[in-house]
Formats: sequence, structure tokens, C-alpha cells
Amino acid sequence: MTQPVIAEGLLAWTPAGGLTPAGEPGGRLLVADSWLVRDGRVRGFDRHRERFLRACGEVGGPPLRRLLEFWRDVTDALPRTGEWFPRVELAPGGRELRLLLRHAPALGSGVRVWATGQSDPRIVPRRKGPDLDTLARVRRRAAGAGADETVLVAPSGVVLEAATASVLWWEDDTLCLPPPQLPVLPGVTVALLQERARREGVRVAHRSRTVAELDGREVWLVNALHGIRPVTGWTGGPIHAAPATHAPEWRKWLDDIMEPLPENSAA
Repeated sequence: MTQPVIAEGLLAWTPAGGLTPAGEPGGRLLVADSWLVRDGRVRGFDRHRERFLRACGEVGGPPLRRLLEFWRDVTDALPRTGEWFPRVELAPGGRELRLLLRHAPALGSGVRVWATGQSDPRIVPRRKGPDLDTLARVRRRAAGAGADETVLVAPSGVVLEAATASVLWWEDDTLCLPPPQLPVLPGVTVALLQERARREGVRVAHRSRTVAELDGREVWLVNALHGIRPVTGWTGGPIHAAPATHAPEWRKWLDDIMEPLPENSAA
């Protein structure tokens, strides 16, 4: 297959012209989705597609036929060598589809988290896209406190998720995560981890916990880019991180389930 796109940049899509270089982006995205591509292999690719298509449908985006054509062209455009972190976008206005092709940043094996829980600033917490700029500002504040990430909390103080990741933790041998009725993004990687846990008889529980109640526990930040990053330290508070005893095995499993990108009929 000849790949039409191998360089970084923003590409706009039209049915007649496919993906072509675009100008500078502007405005709040309606929908976005992103994932890690490592030497042409991806984890949960179909799940990312379904989440993106569903979100576009919820906001009155292009018809399904156009969305599937766009996804086909995106799949063809993704590089088969190197590490990449592409993002598909539905632009403001709800009609323009785009691909942001970018190299993956350095992947982390652990993460330091700001222990001062941040009030959730998101407008649309269950849809990725509209709040990306807001969350970037939250992460910059965390960096100013010497952390890589921060935890978003509900008005009650209950942990929701991090600025760019889902939050999971272990209570003895139970894998825990916030209750689904809370305003959290439906994470692809989290869903994969829950399915594996249930297949292998690992107990999964939804529990409401404050940041302080995560003291001394093995806590994970989970997303499609880094997979699992165990919390190695908390800054700005008297909270201690537990050793990451479960994480190595689960990280290896996530790496092992990466699959080759599909080849399309146009190849």
C-alpha cells in the first residue's frame, strides 16, 4: 500500500479530495479521539472508531456514510513505522472532519500527580473534544506544582479522572474505578482492562473515593497513549504512593494486545 501521508500536520478531509493539508485550527472541537500507533500496531482501534462515530452522531455531525469514508482514509494515512499519536477531529460547525498527524511524545512508565484535587472545569465531560484546551490549562497548573498530572474531583470531593487519563486503583485484590454515573469519559483502555479483569476472575468494583482516600494505594492513570502509568508520587499533599505491584503484568498485557492496522480495499 502506498501511504499518501507520512509527515506531521493537520489534514482536512473532503469526499472528493480525501485528506489534504489544512491551515491552522481554530475554535473548540466538537469531537476528538486519539490513540497510539506503534510500528503500524494499535490497541482497541475499532473501539476508538465506534466512540468517535457515536460522538459525531450525538452532535449532528456528517452522515454515517461520510464518517466511514473519512475513517477509511484516516486508516490508510496512518504511518506503519515509528510511534505516532494521531487525533481525528470534528471541527467547530459540525461539518469538517480532520486528522492531526503527530509523533507520539515520550511514553511514561510512571507519573507524579498533584494531590490538590481540582474542581472539574469541563463543559462536556463525557465527550472528548470540547474541553481539550481547558484541560491543557489544568495540566499546566499541575506542572507549576511539580506534577505531571492532576486529578479532577466532583463538588463532593470524589475523584472523577485525571486531566488526560482515567483513574483506577487497587484495594487489596480489587481493581477499583469511579462509579459510571459520575461525569467521566468512557475510556477505551479502561474498558479493555475491565474486560480482562472479569475474564481472569479479578474483582472489579465502582467506588467513590476522595484523593485523600487514595493514600497508600496503588493508583493508575490510564489512557490510550501511555497505557497504564502507576502513580509514583503525589505532590502538594501528605499522600503516599504504594509500590506498583500489579502494574508490570497489566502493562505487558496491554502491549501484547496491540494489533496491526487494518488494510483497506483501496490498498
